[in-house]
Parts: sequence; C-alpha cells; structure tokens
Amino acid sequence: MSPDRVAISYQELVATADHLFEACEDDVQCLSRRIETLESDIRNELLVSDLVNAWQVFYYFFRVLPDDLTKERLELEPASSLVHGIKIDEIELLELIFSVKNLEPVITVSDGKLPLVTYKGKTAYAEGLKFIENPPY
Repeated sequence: MSPDRVAISYQELVATADHLFEACEDDVQCLSRRIETLESDIRNELLVSDLVNAWQVFYYFFRVLPDDLTKERLELEPASSLVHGIKIDEIELLELIFSVKNLEPVITVSDGKLPLVTYKGKTAYAEGLKFIENPPY
C-alpha cells in the first residue's frame, strides 16, 4: 500500500475482484489485461490478497503457461501465500519458488534448505527454469 493513500477497504477490494471475475470469468489473459488497468494501490493489494489465486498472479507477471502440474499448484494457493513463497517446481534436488516481494515477481532456486540464486522481474521465471534445468555445477 502506498504511504500517500488511506488503506484500501476490504469491501473495495472484494468489489474490484467481483467486477474483474464478472468481466473475465476464468480467462486469465482477460484478467491480466484488466488488472493492468487498475489504480496501482488497488492492483498491488489485489495481487497479494486472498481474492485471487497464485496462478492468476503468476500469469499476470510472466504471461506464460507453465506445465500442468505447476499451474495446478498455483491454482490451489491464494495470492496471499506469495508473500512467503510457493514451491512451483522441483527438478532433481532443486526447487523453484515463486514469491512477490516489494510488488515485484521473484523466482528463487533453492536446494531445499538454502536459496542458490534469485531472479526478479518479468524474466525471472524463464531464468529460474534455465538455471534449474541446467545448473552450473
């Protein structure tokens, strides 16, 4: 939330989410386009709320369709889980974790205990996949 703005009420967020889902139903592309048009304070609150799921936020930031298992994992988690991170993929002993930090998408590659590398921004998912599929060691 912006320090210059009064807190957004939960009712305002619910009304915004309802309006988005009425217009787009299950169309994640439509939803992403409409989220882009929201006032930044509302958009930022919505992207880490329980009103959308992690899959919708993932698509909003990266605009890619992951494999079915990754998509399913994301669909089952509320966007509010992204504050702490969600394991979205695992290849051999490496994990790919998606989170939102400071209003930015973050992909962390972990060995299950410690983060090995962190990528931020719109290319983070592609960079994380590249690392996890072909680690430099």
